[in-house]
This record gives sequence, C-alpha cells and structure tokens, in this order.
Amino acid sequence: MGEVYRASDTRLDRPVAIKVLPQHLSSDPDLKQRFDREARAISSLNHPRICTLHDVGHQDGVDFLVMEYLEGETLAQRLKKGGLPLKETLKIGIEICEALDKAHRAGIIHRDLKPGNIMLTRNGAKVMDFGLAKVAAAGLGSAASRTPLLSAAQTMSEASPLSPLTTAGAVIGTIQYMAPEQIEGKESGARSDLFALGAVLYEMVTGKRPFEGKSQISVASAILEKEPEPISVLQPLTPPAFEHVVSACLAKTRTNAFRRHTM
Repeated sequence: MGEVYRASDTRLDRPVAIKVLPQHLSSDPDLKQRFDREARAISSLNHPRICTLHDVGHQDGVDFLVMEYLEGETLAQRLKKGGLPLKETLKIGIEICEALDKAHRAGIIHRDLKPGNIMLTRNGAKVMDFGLAKVAAAGLGSAASRTPLLSAAQTMSEASPLSPLTTAGAVIGTIQYMAPEQIEGKESGARSDLFALGAVLYEMVTGKRPFEGKSQISVASAILEKEPEPISVLQPLTPPAFEHVVSACLAKTRTNAFRRHTM
C-alpha cells in the first residue's frame, strides 16, 4: 500500500520511515479526511511493542505517513529460514499480545496482523501499521464509509515458498491470516486479530501456515471449512497448553474453545 523510504527528521535529528500513500487515498476527499482522522488517533498509541506513527502529511499532491524507523528484520523474513524454537516463539508471541492488548483497550483493531507486519528488533518485536487497517465509520452508512482504508481487503499478499499463490482468479487480500468473519465480509473486531495471532503462532512453531492452497480462493475455503493439522503432529514436543491456546485463537466461531473473546 505504498512505498517506504528511510528519511531524516531534521527538527528532532532522528531517522524516520516515510510511507508514501497510493493515489486513490488523496483523490477521494472523504477517504482522505477519514484516513487523516484515524491516523491521528492511532498516533496517540504509545507502547514499546507498537511502531509509533509520528505524523500524517501532504505535500505537492502526495500523502504520506511519518513512522518510527526500526532496524531489524520482519518475522516474515525470519520465517523464510524455517520455524522458530519454542522459547523464541513464546517470547515473540507474548510481545505481540502486549501490543494487541494495548491497542484493543484503546478500541483500535489491526485487521491485517501477519509476519510481514511484525518487526524483530534488538529490543524485541514491534507490530507495524497498527490500526491503519480499520477506519471508524460511526454515523456513516455508505459502503465506502465501511471500507477500511489500509485493510487486508486492499493489500495483495506475495507468493512465498510456504504457500505459493496463483494469480488467476485470485482474491485480493492477505488471505492466509484472515479470520472467517473477515473472509465472509462480516463485522470483525478484536477476535479477528486473535485469529491472526493464532495463525502467526502456528507458523512460528511449525514453519508452515495453518491454512494453505494453490490459490487465494482455495486458502479462503480452507480457513472457512477445514481444521489445520495439529501442531503435536508436526512438532511432537510442543506443550499441550501452547497448542490449546493456538487452537482457541483459530476457532472458526465464537462458541469454540475460549470463544476468541475480545481483550
């Protein structure tokens, strides 16, 4: 959803990351106004496990975000080398949960949690692009007002060795980590982030995604209709308690496991 550059904040003498936004955001006044309002609300989130959004700007017809600059590698890059040891998985998982808890308590939902949005730094994991996935639509009834600006519904996930995706008949979206209610176009909330968390934890400990397919449509079908292969089959030494937590996160309905309650 745009190009990201490393830049220098000359006022505060610090490196920052600038994300230049796509044209469709600035060409629609309503979308731009809603985006600015939501982005400024998210910038108030201050937590060591969340990448800080410093500012939103517009210059010469270009909209951009100014974000905290992070050094390290994304969890997606790390997972290309295979699954992680359980101890490391637990550490990163706890740090992701801390970020989710902070944002959910503030009423902000990510809706596009995935390894590519989790940066591993020397000081621990940080969740990026937090909250930009959902724009509040209070008092707005049109279909456009209910469309998240930087959501999974508008980002195309890249093919990878873990789950090659075909382009023919592909559905736009980061399908592999989307909760069933998101795929079905239903209202989503903190529970959707917990489903994505379960998918990320599963991938970290097993080295493979819980739901796979040859196309994005087949992946979506697997999420809606199939159960992932038990972690204990892939990693027999995994503690039952950890597998229970992951299975609960990946529950397809509210009535399963601990019901994917909001935090």
